[in-house]
Amino acid sequence: MLPAFKANYIDEYESVLGGLKKLGVNRIISVSFGADITTWGYLNYIEKYHFTGGISQPCPAVVGYIERYLPELLDKLFPVQSPMMCAAIYAKKEMGITDKLAFISPCIAKKNEIDDPNNGGYISYNVTFDHLMKYEREHHIKGNPVSDETPYGLGSVYPMPGGLKENVYWFLGEDVYVRQIEGEKRIYKYLEDHKNSISGGKNRELFVDALNCEMGCLYGTAVEPEKAATDDALYNVQKIRESCKKQGRKSAWAKKLTPAQRLAKFNKQFSKLKLEDYMRKYTDRSEECEYKTPSAAQLDSIFEEMHKTTEKSRHIDCECCGYHTCESMACAIYNGFNRKENCIHYIKDTVEQQHQEAVELAQEVQQEKEEILEKNSLISETVDHVEDLFENLYHSLDDMADGNENNARESTAISSEITSVSRFCEGLEESLRNIEEIIRQLSENNNEVLSIATQTNMLALNASIEAARAGESGKGFAVVADEINKLASESKDTASRSSENQNRIIASITEIFREIRKLTDIVNGVNDRTHSLASAAEEITASSDSILDIANEVKESLKSLTE
Repeated sequence: MLPAFKANYIDEYESVLGGLKKLGVNRIISVSFGADITTWGYLNYIEKYHFTGGISQPCPAVVGYIERYLPELLDKLFPVQSPMMCAAIYAKKEMGITDKLAFISPCIAKKNEIDDPNNGGYISYNVTFDHLMKYEREHHIKGNPVSDETPYGLGSVYPMPGGLKENVYWFLGEDVYVRQIEGEKRIYKYLEDHKNSISGGKNRELFVDALNCEMGCLYGTAVEPEKAATDDALYNVQKIRESCKKQGRKSAWAKKLTPAQRLAKFNKQFSKLKLEDYMRKYTDRSEECEYKTPSAAQLDSIFEEMHKTTEKSRHIDCECCGYHTCESMACAIYNGFNRKENCIHYIKDTVEQQHQEAVELAQEVQQEKEEILEKNSLISETVDHVEDLFENLYHSLDDMADGNENNARESTAISSEITSVSRFCEGLEESLRNIEEIIRQLSENNNEVLSIATQTNMLALNASIEAARAGESGKGFAVVADEINKLASESKDTASRSSENQNRIIASITEIFREIRKLTDIVNGVNDRTHSLASAAEEITASSDSILDIANEVKESLKSLTE
C-alpha cells in the first residue's frame, strides 16, 4: 500500500484495509517501507559506483518515456527498483510471503512496471485508488481498523513532490544538489533539451528527481478527481512526515541527529540486505516508436482532422497537449504517439460543433414538433369529421335496421297471407272437383231422363194409335196419350239443354282448374321470394351488426391516433 493512500483517505483507510482483511487479504505492507529500501539502494549505489548525474526511476511514466524516446539516457536511469518493487522483493525474499501481491496504487502507469519482464513478476495486480474506493462504497467494504504492518521512516514522503530528494538530503545533507522536476510539460522538455549533457555526464546534479505528475503521486492519474481537487492529501502527508522525524535518537529518522549519524544508523538497519537483490534492468524500446516525419500534405490532412484550417489555428502552441507546438502534436499523431482528442482546442471546437449541431437538431425537432402538431390538428379535424360521418352511419344503420325489421315482419305476414291464399286455392280446387263430380252425375241422370222420355214418346205414340182404333171410346185416352207425348218431348228437350249446360260448366271448370294451377304456381313463387326476402332481411341485419362493430373499431382507432 502506497503512503499516498493513507494521505488521501486519512479518516477511512484503516477501516477499508480492515474490510480487505475480512475479504481474505492476509498481509498489509506499507510501500513506505519499500521507499526506505529504495533510498538505501540509491545511497549505496551512488557510493559504490560513484554514480552522479543520473535520473530517478520511481515514476514508471518517466521510465517508459526514456525507454521509447530517449534510449541514450537508459544508462543514466538509476538501476535501483522503485519503492513498490522494493517492498514486493522484501516481502518475497525476506518475509517469505508466497501469496500473490496486489498494489493499491494512485497511478495507472504502474501496471506497465508490474508487467515489465525485467521486474520478475513479483506483483500480480495494480488496484487503483478510484476503482478500489468505488467498489468499497458500492459493496460497503468495511472492517475492524487495520494499520500498517511494517514500520517505516521518511519513505512515507515519497509520494509528495521532491519526496526522494528530501530523503537524500536527510542522510547526505543539503550540500549535495538534487534537481527536482515534476509535470509532463516540464520533465520531458527538460530531458529532450538536456539529453546530450546528461548522457555525456556533463550535468552537475547528483541526480534528477523526476515525476510525471505535477503534484507527485499524491495526485496521480488514478486518484479520484474530487480528492485531487483539494490540498488535503498534501497536508496529511506533511503530518506523517513530522511524526517520522520525532522518533528517538536510536532511529535513523531522529530529527536531532546529523545527516552522517542518520546514514550510519540507516545502513545498519538494512545491513542484511543485498544491493543486487534490489537492482533492475531497462529495455531499449525505441524501435517500437520509430519516428517518421510526415509530409506537408500529411500534416495538412492531420490539421484538417483537428479542425485547424487556418494558419493561426495551426500555431496556437498552447502546450496543453504536452508538446511545444501544434506541429509537434500533429507529428506525434502521425506517428501514433498521441491522438487528436488530447488537443484541448480540438475538443473545444468539437464541443462547439456538437453544440451547434445540437442547436440545429433542436430547431429541427421543434420544427418537426410544430409540423406534427399541425398534422395532429388536421388529423383531429379529420377525425372529428369522420366521427360525424360515423354518427350519420349509425343513424342510417339504425334506420336500415328498423326498416329491415319492418320488411322482415311484412315479409313474414305476406308469407302467412300467401300461404292462406295457397290453401284457399287448394280448397277451391277441391270444391270444383266436387262440383265437377256432381255435374257428371247430373249428366248421367239427364241421359236416363232422355232414355225415359224416348220410351215415354214411344208409349204415347202407341197409345194414340190404339186410341184411334178405338174410335169414340178411345178419344179421351188419345188426349192423355198426347199430353204424355208432349211431356216426354219437353222432358227430352229439357234434358238435352241440361246436358249442354253441363258441358259448358265442365269446360268452365276445366278452365278454372288451369287458372287455379297458374295462381298456385304464382303464389308458391311469391311465397318462396317472400321467404328469401325474410332471409335477406336477416342477413342484412347481421351485416348491419358487423358494419356497426367494424365502425366502432375504426372509431376507437381514430381516437387512439389523436391521443
